[in-house]
Amino acid sequence: MLLPTLAALVLTQAPPPPLTTVSEQSGWKRTGRYAEAEALCRAFPKQFPGKARCDTLGTTPEGRPMVALVVSPDGTLTADAARKKGRPVVFFQGGIHAGEIDGKDAGFWLLRDALQNRASVPDLLKGVTAVFVPVFNVDGHERFNPNHRPNQVGPEEMGFRVTAQNLNLNRDYVKADAPEMVLLLKYLNAWDPLVYVDLHVTDGAKFEPDVSVGLEPQKSGPPGLRERGTKLVDELFAGLTAEGHQPLRFYPSFLQDDDPTSGFAYGVPPPRFSHAYWSVRHRFGVLVETHSWKNYAQRVKATRDVLEGLLKLVGRDGAALLAAVKAEDQKALAGGVREVVLGWENTPKRETLEFKGYAYERLPSDVSGQPYIRYDDTKPQTWKVPFSPDVQPAITVTLPAGGYVVSAAHAAWVAPKLAAHGIQFQRLTRAVPAAKVESFRSKDFQFQARSNEGHQGLTAKGEWKPDTQDLPVGSLWVPVAQKNVQLVAHLFEPQGPDSLLAWGFFNAHFEQKEYIEDYVLEPWARELLAKDAGVKAAFQERMKDPGFAKDPRARLRFFAERHPTWDERLGLYPVYRAASAPPLK
Repeated sequence: MLLPTLAALVLTQAPPPPLTTVSEQSGWKRTGRYAEAEALCRAFPKQFPGKARCDTLGTTPEGRPMVALVVSPDGTLTADAARKKGRPVVFFQGGIHAGEIDGKDAGFWLLRDALQNRASVPDLLKGVTAVFVPVFNVDGHERFNPNHRPNQVGPEEMGFRVTAQNLNLNRDYVKADAPEMVLLLKYLNAWDPLVYVDLHVTDGAKFEPDVSVGLEPQKSGPPGLRERGTKLVDELFAGLTAEGHQPLRFYPSFLQDDDPTSGFAYGVPPPRFSHAYWSVRHRFGVLVETHSWKNYAQRVKATRDVLEGLLKLVGRDGAALLAAVKAEDQKALAGGVREVVLGWENTPKRETLEFKGYAYERLPSDVSGQPYIRYDDTKPQTWKVPFSPDVQPAITVTLPAGGYVVSAAHAAWVAPKLAAHGIQFQRLTRAVPAAKVESFRSKDFQFQARSNEGHQGLTAKGEWKPDTQDLPVGSLWVPVAQKNVQLVAHLFEPQGPDSLLAWGFFNAHFEQKEYIEDYVLEPWARELLAKDAGVKAAFQERMKDPGFAKDPRARLRFFAERHPTWDERLGLYPVYRAASAPPLK
């Protein structure tokens, strides 16, 4: 009789409520495949007509649709409608690293409850439009495996960190190599969200705090936006603490791996990262990192609570926040931004931080030969560790009065990147001979020894100097008097850590392509030494350097660089600065 009884139970069991995820149905043990996310996105508008829509951003390299769920109880479901109403938009995404998938399940859970106007979230979306990308790294999500992220507690199976092209999307915001990134940037340009939230899970140590929230502008960016960003975090954290969370204002990565005594530092990353990128665009970028050693149910709840808190605060203060970012836009459009900070570093200030960790010991290893750490998470312990709370500019550049000119030879690939970022530019329709510009040349440059995200990076030392250059038809004029001026500087100033030059897009211009034979150079060098006292003195001075004196190639290069056939464009960066726009028509 047992089998018929079980069958009857199955037949009478109620189906799961509409829009319930696999995660909820499993008691937060599992997460669904991407087909579920796509199906839910399509189902929300049917369940809540006029209050939700499902957009398709495009298709991934492996042929999967990238979807976004737009939610607004009053039907403000398009970017144009939001702009006309002055409606603040909160944009949040899950699965940029598809093994860190808390955001997908938290987002669907929260938006369903909000549209049902549950008592737990009354009028949550009043005056706010929410735009939710459940999975950014779709192809990586479908690389499903129970063995991913061994330092993370649940779900039972999950996706992979990078895309099918093996690109890390959270290193790609400025260089925009990945097709998924280009699709997302164009969607962001359309919506122009006031707040952009990227949902992650940490790697690293064991400790008690369950979530960190990094927000900029707060300690970087325009002072007016910093003040509002700090207020936003203060109030968000008050709510999270009341809910029983232990939120952190900084990413909890030790300054030295596996060594809690090294402490922590508040950091402002370069704009290759999501929240730094959106801050550079004069909006509020938020990085949410739940703690990997908390179980999946705890992490999803923490993610939901952060999103709920942000939506409430933006709903309340959206008008003031929009006015603040609009003022920064107007200043940039009027050419009022004359300096841009390209990199940040910690100030000398240090303080002692009481940090809630666990008892641990560092033991010698006969496996690696170095100390390793072992935590006892049954024994909470307060660590007293050094903390660097403040940052200051490390790299600051003064902008050209007019803008930048990109050589026509590179316009075909630079133009689509500018368009993806929403940067304004124009093409020269007639040549400009001997234009007065500033050019950047470097004789002191170094290629990175290892590839990074498919690029061999380049560090080039030099400075901008007055010059004349021919500007062919098709060259690109990129003015600095525009809303995205900070991003323009990050792209084109050579010393920026995320400049196109630093990422290696212009490496060919720093490679020697033409040569002179030694037997031709030798007699010419002797003749030059005999007739040019200045060259002779310079050579003798260089010979005082033992390294130079012992290096035949370096000695011959000294003369090759002075030979009439030397390539004068070697080390010339094919992007120029100009005080005013060249003739465009």
